[in-house]
Amino acid sequence: MNEPKKKFKLVTDTRARVILPNTLTLIGVCIGLSSINLALNQNYKLAIVAILFAAIIDGLDGRIARLIKGTSKVGKELDSLTDIISFGVAPAFIMYFWILNSLGKVGWLICLIYVVCVALRLARFNINTDVDPSWKDNFFEGIPSPAGGILVLSPLIYDVSELDILTLNYQFVTPIIFVVISILLISKIPTYSLKKIVVPRSTTIFLLFGIVLSFGLLLIFTFKALIMCCLIYLLSIPASIIHYKKLKKSFVNDNKFIEEEPEDVL
Repeated sequence: MNEPKKKFKLVTDTRARVILPNTLTLIGVCIGLSSINLALNQNYKLAIVAILFAAIIDGLDGRIARLIKGTSKVGKELDSLTDIISFGVAPAFIMYFWILNSLGKVGWLICLIYVVCVALRLARFNINTDVDPSWKDNFFEGIPSPAGGILVLSPLIYDVSELDILTLNYQFVTPIIFVVISILLISKIPTYSLKKIVVPRSTTIFLLFGIVLSFGLLLIFTFKALIMCCLIYLLSIPASIIHYKKLKKSFVNDNKFIEEEPEDVL
């Protein structure tokens, strides 16, 4: 008599499935805190790279948790606390050590405003994740905290990239960028979410090529590539707004058609 076949599981132990993504999240915390130490020692290039690695880990831990069915309430809260440190506190300290300290109390106030906006954005995100799934899951409300953390570093990234395309007054530009990014974080502007993106099988090879090309550019032209990524992301925001409004209009019209459709009379 044949024995029943056992189902293959990537990770068999339930506790191990929860521990793995949470471990990645804690590693992200350590990297974010280390970036502050690097900035304190004026090693700004490595500080930027540390925030970049923290962003990559932040994108991976959630996907891994869903893949191995290791999601948990603790992991959700831990991820938010990590984001506040890695993409709120750490970038604020890095920029304060670099240029904002020259503005005195105003520079510190700008840092506080940015960190508070990151905290508010994450609190709203945690509330919205409890709602039922819908087409809106393809969009964030406001920009996500990892994107905000890298965008506020863009003046420093531009400075260390040595592009020399424009001569910037960093004492003037940096506070403006901080305020704009803070507003975008707590705004309700729809921005693309890549967490639940579905890639057709026919385009998988092109996606893999794009990922490899992006990592290659980041390895060879790290800071120049980061500046380009920042610009592309900012340009994608108007496109996401138009796409969101189009989908919303289509959804409203479909629901209206269903409600107005007369019942069959027998």
